[in-house]
Amino acid sequence: MMKIIVQKFGGTSVSTLENRKAVLHKVQQAMQNGYSPVVVVSAMGRRGDAYATDTLIDTLKAENPSVHNREMDMLMCCGELISSCVMTAHLQQNGIKAIALTGGQAGIVTDSEYGAARIKNIKTSNLFRLLEDGFVPVVCGFQGVTENNGNFTTLGRGGSDTTAAALGAALHAECVEIYTDVNGIMTADPRIVKNASTLENVSYQDVQQMAINGAKVIHPRAVEIAMSSNIPLVVKSTFTDEAGTVISNDRANGNIGSDVEMSNKIASGIANMGNLVQFRVTLNVKDGAAGQKVFQDIANAGISVSFLNLSEKEAMFATFNDDADKTCKVLDASGFEYVCNRNCGKVTVILAARRGMYGLMASFVTALSSEGIAILQTVDSDNTISAIIKEENIEKAVRALHKEFKL
Repeated sequence: MMKIIVQKFGGTSVSTLENRKAVLHKVQQAMQNGYSPVVVVSAMGRRGDAYATDTLIDTLKAENPSVHNREMDMLMCCGELISSCVMTAHLQQNGIKAIALTGGQAGIVTDSEYGAARIKNIKTSNLFRLLEDGFVPVVCGFQGVTENNGNFTTLGRGGSDTTAAALGAALHAECVEIYTDVNGIMTADPRIVKNASTLENVSYQDVQQMAINGAKVIHPRAVEIAMSSNIPLVVKSTFTDEAGTVISNDRANGNIGSDVEMSNKIASGIANMGNLVQFRVTLNVKDGAAGQKVFQDIANAGISVSFLNLSEKEAMFATFNDDADKTCKVLDASGFEYVCNRNCGKVTVILAARRGMYGLMASFVTALSSEGIAILQTVDSDNTISAIIKEENIEKAVRALHKEFKL
């Protein structure tokens, strides 16, 4: 029976000939281990490079700043098309029977929400036929086509991760490997915490929380797809032979450690995010619907908010910087009194030990207060504790929390 593995390579991995040789090595290793690989690639290049996605977007917007989303998606698919063709040519040059495929040719059908399309289904017949014929499909990540008219669509930020996870689920793959330029998922951003360590095993839920709260590890949608299909994800480096981080829920096979290890482990990692603005809105205690009106007015304006706290006297929430002025206009028009705290960020501890553990909030507050960091607001769940703080204190806060929770 055919053993399928999906291998996703980011833009850095396919950007130069030397890096493509490393990708070739990973594909050859998979084949030597008896797998039939399906390769997914991201776009190569950065703004300024002639073929980079950002450069192409700038070119299109210079021609027409209000270009239709349909044409924008067509253009944004070009980066992955280039990567797929170049990587396929490299594999062919080295004796591998490879074939380049667009997302549509790989059977990925989406809705028509240009720029943030969701996969509706994957028609796998073409991929299975190619695999049975000995081909290595090299699929463009980040893209699909609409069902009725075959228009190109893009899947939004992290779309290539989503492509890989969705193909893994549809093809009943043994696992999905996400290759990047780091050795796996770290306990914190290694640019901030020099002694951050690589996690050997971690649960889907913990990684999803890391990604949602700002850690640039893997897109939450990809984790959601893998979790629903119970397919292990492995995050590892293209450029080393390190084992990487296994993301799964399979304790029996030791994929996230033994029960003893899990019970002694308080936290999985620290995530951080910047570019936030905190709002504190004063409510009229005699108007029981005041809180509802705040959030309804903001929703009607198409503004996304997070970090919600609501009491009888006050509503607190956060927006991204880009929505701050728009939010102020909405609150002003509705006659609310409010405080707008700009230049904020968020730090989050992802907890491995959840219910039944006492003192977690005390440890969190102690770590920040010991560094003189003011907490503007907190929110917690079964497996996270987060705080809004001033953005200038984020790095100091991450290091303090990493130390306090013994990561």
